Amino acid sequence: QGRVVENISKRCGGFLRKLGLRGCQGVGDNALRTFAQNCRNIEVLNLNGCTKITDVTCTSLSKFCSKLRHLDLTSCTSITNLSLKALSEGCPLLEHLNISWCDQVTKDGIQALVKGCGGLKALSLKGCTQLEDEALKYIGTHCPELVTLNLQTCLQITDEGLITICRGCHKLQSLCASGCSNITDAILNALGQNCPRLRILEVARCSQLTDVGFTTLARASCRAGRGCSVPLQLTDSSLIQLSIHCPRLQVL
Repeated sequence: QGRVVENISKRCGGFLRKLGLRGCQGVGDNALRTFAQNCRNIEVLNLNGCTKITDVTCTSLSKFCSKLRHLDLTSCTSITNLSLKALSEGCPLLEHLNISWCDQVTKDGIQALVKGCGGLKALSLKGCTQLEDEALKYIGTHCPELVTLNLQTCLQITDEGLITICRGCHKLQSLCASGCSNITDAILNALGQNCPRLRILEVARCSQLTDVGFTTLARASCRAGRGCSVPLQLTDSSLIQLSIHCPRLQVL
């Protein structure tokens, strides 16, 4: 499979703008180095499940692919903070990044990333279990254009970090914090006060959220809402408030 990617890159060269290699487990760093050298106009690259790649690939992309806007590295578990630092330095146009299940990434990597990629609009950190509130503070400070954020099963996240996101990312439309069991109603209040464009909220398995928080959110800003995933412990009271204040709600 690596040879196929190399041949494609040599034949298509500067014409290629988008490439999907999802699940191509035979593709490694060498093939993607050749790809990066030959396809310098690439804008969208999906490497989801390419488990052989390491930081070497992101270093190559950083060096040769400055027009990259959308990168999916889901389940590329050898990726570390070095990759995020490289992307920050060489891919300033990056808008969509998915590093779900890249569990070696820490706050230091996020800090490096947002310094050079402040235009991020969509960021998926699902399953990045080492991330703490400090990482979210960097995002909230440096990524004002953020529209979509996925923090599912980032188990160390608390109110402190997410409130920073709410205060710094006013364009936020979609937030997934399912499984972040440390968050409380303070998050729902912060979303209501700071994120008027919020349309999708997923907070399943967040056992500290209550009817009070959802009532506050519904009354504050949920009129534009389309989807909501809620914890099991909520009662009819929350559902009534959602029905009253969220007339556009389509999925619950």
